[in-house]
Amino acid sequence: MAEKEIKNILVVDDDPVQVRLLNGVLTENGYQVDVSTEAADGLQKAMSNQIDLIILDVMMPVINGFNFCKLLKSEDDHKHIPIILVTSRDEEEDIKIGLEMGANAYLTKPVNSKELLRLIGVVASMEDTH
Repeated sequence: MAEKEIKNILVVDDDPVQVRLLNGVLTENGYQVDVSTEAADGLQKAMSNQIDLIILDVMMPVINGFNFCKLLKSEDDHKHIPIILVTSRDEEEDIKIGLEMGANAYLTKPVNSKELLRLIGVVASMEDTH
């Protein structure tokens, strides 16, 4: 199976420090990064731009990361976009919910940049399962 090429990554997180950190790591590693600090804006960007991967915070106001996953994965034209959830919530039940809602991987904060880059590679090699 051929690995999906991931070039364009959307970071959706309401924490500006986290956004800067993720943006820095990703751009240093050759990715094109778009950011959104609100889930509704992130959904719009995901649905109107060529996005290869979404890195998504779970704990956000109005639309949390779980609901973001559910909404995006309910759209036939966009359900193929892989999602890595990044959050401080690390309970087994939270991880299970995230994966059931359509996330492809789950990473806890504080983000380890090597683990993030490894997960991007893992997600790129996954078959579409959602």
